[in-house]
Amino acid sequence: RVPCAAPVANSPSWYCLLILPFVLFFKEDDEMANNHPYAHAYKTLESEGKEYAYFSLPALGDERVERLPYSIRILLESVLRNCDEFKVTKADVEKLLNWKETSTAGVEIPYKPGRVLLQDFTGVPAVVDLAAMRDAMQRLGGDPQKINPLCPVDLVIDHSVQVDVARSAEALARNQEIEFDRNKERFAFLKWATKAFDNMLIVPPGSGIVHQVNLEYLARGVLEKDGVVYPDSLVGTDSHTTMIDGLGICGWGVGGIEAESVMLGQPISMVVPEVVGYELTGRLREPATATDLVLTITENLRKLGVVGKFVEFYGDGVACLSIADRATIANMAPEQGATMSFFPCDQVTLAYYRQTGRDEARVRLIEKYMESQEFLRNDGASKVEYSTTLSLDLGSVVPCVSGPKRPHDRIEVTKLKEDFDACMTAPGGFKGFGIPEDHRGRTASFTFDGKDYTLKHGDVVIAAITSCTNTSNPDVMVAAALLARNARARGLTTLPYIKTSLSPGSGVVTEYLSDSGLLGDMEALGFNVAGYGCMTCIGNSGDLDPSVANAIDAADIVASAVLSGNRNFEGRVHPQTRANYLASPPLVVAYALAGTVRIDFDNEPIGNDTEGKPVFLRDIWPSNAAVAETVANHLNPDMFRKVYGSIQQGTERWNSLASAEGALYQWDPESTYINNPPFFSSMNLDPKPRGAVHGARCLALLGSSITTDHISPAGRIAKNSAAAAYLQSRGVAPADFNTYGARRGHDEVMARGTFSNIRLRNLAATSPGPVSVHVPSGEEAMVCDVAFRYRNENTPVIVVGGADYGAGSSRDWAAKGPYLLGVRCVIAESFERIHRSNLVGMGIVPLQFKSDENAKSIGLTGKELFDIHLPETLSPGMDITVTTDTGKSFATRLRFDTAVELTYYHHGGILHYVLRQLLGSA
Repeated sequence: RVPCAAPVANSPSWYCLLILPFVLFFKEDDEMANNHPYAHAYKTLESEGKEYAYFSLPALGDERVERLPYSIRILLESVLRNCDEFKVTKADVEKLLNWKETSTAGVEIPYKPGRVLLQDFTGVPAVVDLAAMRDAMQRLGGDPQKINPLCPVDLVIDHSVQVDVARSAEALARNQEIEFDRNKERFAFLKWATKAFDNMLIVPPGSGIVHQVNLEYLARGVLEKDGVVYPDSLVGTDSHTTMIDGLGICGWGVGGIEAESVMLGQPISMVVPEVVGYELTGRLREPATATDLVLTITENLRKLGVVGKFVEFYGDGVACLSIADRATIANMAPEQGATMSFFPCDQVTLAYYRQTGRDEARVRLIEKYMESQEFLRNDGASKVEYSTTLSLDLGSVVPCVSGPKRPHDRIEVTKLKEDFDACMTAPGGFKGFGIPEDHRGRTASFTFDGKDYTLKHGDVVIAAITSCTNTSNPDVMVAAALLARNARARGLTTLPYIKTSLSPGSGVVTEYLSDSGLLGDMEALGFNVAGYGCMTCIGNSGDLDPSVANAIDAADIVASAVLSGNRNFEGRVHPQTRANYLASPPLVVAYALAGTVRIDFDNEPIGNDTEGKPVFLRDIWPSNAAVAETVANHLNPDMFRKVYGSIQQGTERWNSLASAEGALYQWDPESTYINNPPFFSSMNLDPKPRGAVHGARCLALLGSSITTDHISPAGRIAKNSAAAAYLQSRGVAPADFNTYGARRGHDEVMARGTFSNIRLRNLAATSPGPVSVHVPSGEEAMVCDVAFRYRNENTPVIVVGGADYGAGSSRDWAAKGPYLLGVRCVIAESFERIHRSNLVGMGIVPLQFKSDENAKSIGLTGKELFDIHLPETLSPGMDITVTTDTGKSFATRLRFDTAVELTYYHHGGILHYVLRQLLGSA
C-alpha cells in the first residue's frame, strides 16, 4: 500500500485530486475485509517499504492446512479469497480443508485461476469465438463490451513458423519471412484483438515458445488486484501449460472453450483431485539427463494411472534438480496422464527468478508472501499427506528414448536397436509396423545433391532439437552443443539429406550458445537456428526433400525422426516418418551422426574419424563438469533482460502490419483464415430442450488411444484431403494451404479437417485412412462427406471409441469439429481429461462403457442404428442405456461429472451459458 498522508502545505490543487482515489481505495479495501466471510484471515505483510493485503491460510487456525499438499493449499487460497457466498461459498472452503475425504468422493469446487495463457493455434479460435459472441450479444440486445477478458490474458505467437528451410545460415530469416507471408490475415486479426479487448497481451512472432516465454518472462510469482496479493496461477489452451508447475505456479491445460469462460469471469468447476506424492531421492548419474528422467517418470506414472490427479514431488532429490530440470518434468504432465506435475516453491525457485533477471523487489515480495502463507517446501518439517505415494532413486535413471508412437513407451538406449527390429514385423499398433518378414531388408536408392545414397528401415530423415520441454534447459542444450563440438573435432558429420534443425524456445538459448562459441559447432552439423517456435514438435517440420520422400514411398521404408519434443503420435511429426522417437538434445545429435536408430552405441561406433579410426558415442559425450562449467561461464541474468526487455516491441513486419479498428470485428467473406463461426448464429435467449437421441448412425468406430491429432490434425493440409478441395474451390493454391493449426479460425476448413488424419483407422470401414461408411448405401467416403450426407438426411451421428479417447493436445477443435459434423454423443472406454471437458463445453454427450465392456465385447460393428436413452432429468455419473436396431442393449456411465456441466449441456454448451448469463437470461 501507499501510505495515506495529508496534503503538504502549499501543494497544488490537483494534489487533492490525486490523493482522493487512494482514500477511496482504502475505504473500499477495509469494507472488503470487514464484509468478507473470512475477514479474520485478511492480513497484511510488508515488503520493500510497501504494505500488501492477503488472505492468510495460517490465520484460519485450522490444523488441517499443514497436512494439505502444497498444490491443494494454492487451490484453497483461491477459494478462500474468492468466497462471496454466491459463486464460491464457505462450504467450498470446507471441501478443500477436508481434502483427504472429498478427493475420493467426486466433490466439486469452483476455482478461479489468476490468468489465462494462449498460443496462436488455440488463441486465434478463442478470439474468433469472443468476436462472434460480441456479435451475438449485440443481436440479442446486450452490450458487446461485456464480452471482454476480466483477468490478464497472454498470447504468444509460436505455432505458425515451420521448418521450410533447414541446414542453412539463411534458415531463420527465410522461415520467419515465409511465416509472416502465410499468416498475415491471422496476425492482423490478433492485432485487432489487442485494441478491441482489455487485459490482452500478445507476444509477436519470432519471440519464442509460449511455455518457455511463460517460464522465463511472463510468470509473475504473485499477482496483485485491488491491493490484495495472491499466488500466480493460470490455465492455458495448450496442454503443456503444466511446464510452469516446475516454478511452483499452479497451471494446467484446458480447452479453448473453457479458457474463454475463465476470461469472462467464470470459475472452473473442478472435481477435488487426488494428489500423488512422488518422492525423488539421490541424484542423477552420468550420462543421464533431465530428459531421461522425465521419460522415466512418464512411464512410471502412466503405469500407475494418474488421469484427473495432481502429482506433487518431494524428497531430498528435488533439491538436486534445477528449475529447468523441474520444468522439463512438469512440461510432460499430459503425457504422464496427470492434470499437474507440481514442484512446490523453495529457495531454488527464488534463485531462478533472480537468474532470469526478474526485478529484485518482485522476488522479495514473492519470498515474503510464500513464507507468510507457508507455501515454501519444507520436507524436513512436513506433515503433508498424499492420496498415494511412489518413489524414484534418481541414480537409477539411464539414457533412454520413447517411441516409436507414444511418449510413454520408454526404451533404454542400449535396447533401441533390438526394440526397433521387434517392432518391424509386429502387428500394426503402438509397438508394431506390420512389415512382412520378406520386406525387412528392403532399401531405396536415391540421389541427393548429385550424390547417391541408400535408405533403409530405421534410417533417420529428421533430427530436430525442438520444443520448450528441452530447449528451456541450458544443461541439455549445452550438452548437445559440446557433443557437436567433440564430434566435429573428430571429423564426424551428419548425412546432408537428414533434415536437421534447431528451434530454441527463446532468444536466450542463442545468446549463451553464441557467447560460448558453441553455436558454430551446431551449425557445422546442420543444426542451424530455424526459428523460435514449436516447429517440429507440433508437426511444423516442413517437407522432406522430394528425393528422400519418393524413396520412402517407393520402398515403403519405415523412416525415423528423432526429436527433443514431448509428443510422437502417429502422423504428428511428419506423415512420412512412421518411427518417431523422443530423446534428449545430445541424443538427437548422436542419432543424427549415426544416421539410423538401428545402432547399439555401446558396441557399435557412431562413425570413423579423419584417420579412419572408429569413434564411439562414449568418446565424444561431454562430462557433467564440462556442461556445468560452460553454463556457469556463459549464462547470466543480463541475457534474459536483453531478450525480454524488447520482446513486446515486435519486428518491423509486425509493427507495420495494418489491422482493423472497432469493438466489433468486420468479417471478410473472402477470407479462408478467419470466419464468423455458426456456434451462436441461431442462438436465442432461452435454450432449446435437449432430449434422447434416436436413430443415430456411427460415424466412426475407433480403437484405443485415439488422440486429438487423429480427431483434428494440426499439421499440413494434404493435397488429397476434403479441406484441400474446399480451399481450392475458394481459389487457394496448394502451395498456400498452410496447416490445419493455422486455419483454425475458419470453421468450414476445420469441419472438413475433422477425422482427417491419414493414420486414422475406422473399424467400420473396409478402407484404411480417414474414411467412413454411409450405411444405407454402403458407400465409403471421407468422414466429413459422410457426415454432411447424414446431416442432409436429418440423421444424427455418434462416435464409438476405445480407451484414452482424446489423448494429447488440449485441442478445442477436436470437439468443435465433431459438433459441426453433427456428432451428438461419443461412447468410449475412457476419456482423457481435457478432451472430455471440451466435449462437454460443446454440448456433446460423453458416455463411458462399463469397466468390463467395450465395443468389441458387446459386438458392435458400427453399422447399427443407435438410440441413446437420455431422460429429461440427468444427474452426474448416472447410468444411460444404449440400444441398437440389432437387439443389443448396454448400460453406460454419463460422463457429465458435475452439476455445472449438466447446466452447460442444457444450454447447448458452456459459451452459450456464459452468453445467456451476461444477457441476464441464464
